[in-house]
Amino acid sequence: MIEVLVGIAKECWLIFKEAAPFVLFGFFAAGLLKVLIPEKAIVKHLGGNGFRSVFKASLFGVPLPLCSCGVIPVAVGLRKQGASKGATASFLVSVPETGVDSVAITWALLDPLMTIIRPVSAFITALATGSLINLLPEQKEVSKTDTADSCCSADPDKSTLSAQQKPILQRLKDGVIYAFTDLLKDIGGWLLLGILIAGVISYFVPIDFVDRYLGGEYSSLLIMLIIGIPLYICASASTPIAAALVLKGLSPGAALVFLLAGPATNAATMTVVAKHLGKTTTVVYVAVIATCSLAFGWIVNRIYEWLSIDVLDWASHADHGTDSWIYSISAFVLIGLLLWNYRPNGKTESVDCGVAKAPGGG
Repeated sequence: MIEVLVGIAKECWLIFKEAAPFVLFGFFAAGLLKVLIPEKAIVKHLGGNGFRSVFKASLFGVPLPLCSCGVIPVAVGLRKQGASKGATASFLVSVPETGVDSVAITWALLDPLMTIIRPVSAFITALATGSLINLLPEQKEVSKTDTADSCCSADPDKSTLSAQQKPILQRLKDGVIYAFTDLLKDIGGWLLLGILIAGVISYFVPIDFVDRYLGGEYSSLLIMLIIGIPLYICASASTPIAAALVLKGLSPGAALVFLLAGPATNAATMTVVAKHLGKTTTVVYVAVIATCSLAFGWIVNRIYEWLSIDVLDWASHADHGTDSWIYSISAFVLIGLLLWNYRPNGKTESVDCGVAKAPGGG
């Protein structure tokens, strides 16, 4: 038993060390986004029922560091402030499927090509979802002043104004503090869970597991979709799991299906969509995500074949690169930050950065 625990711990440490510098960079970039993109600007551009609002919601959502949980109150708040059904749905898709933090981890644990494909796929999936949902009739006019369930019950204009009036250096400082306190505390537990699951997979799962048990290409795409849809997991936490499965023989396309479907669809999200956008919208929401995930999974496999790229080559190269002192120092810094944020009775002070207050995630 001790040998098993030590083996799992070693695998987890290798994965954690490999991801640590990119996680720190991702959180730093997320903190900058927090202070540079005010909520007022987002709300202003997501109103109306046209394609433009859906496009902007899909685009704005790609870099934002919010997870499956954190995006829900923000999206509800945007809906109550006048965002269209399509724009709200697009935001609910693009935000949890990717983000600057998860993109950085994708570079570390998968490869540069997947790092590009992942946010592009998330953007197109969000765009398709919102566009189709906007074709559905609006059942009820939502009051723009009703913010009882909003993540930010205060007047967004006032909170945004006070934040944007701060000197730029103070805003940047606030963003960094937010990233390594509130955001890290919200995402950290999920990230550690993902690394633990990845460590267990790396230790127990045989190298030929996918070939033996997941069947061919099409069945593996479908199986990863079935696993991903009900699973509650954020983009950052899903990445080490997908990377561990790729090392066991999972195709890049099947990994992408999991990375797209997992964060964007879960019971909590679908309940909120049904309540605020309607049951028909929920069906369209899940159907479009499932269809786009499978389609992109198949396309990605063709791209890797056409370019003759083996994702395992990058993983092997990255594994050797973790001997650098940068990886070890980054890992210990990240551990220190996690211990500080999760210390008993530890409280973090919220920072008014001018965007919606909500739990973060990748």
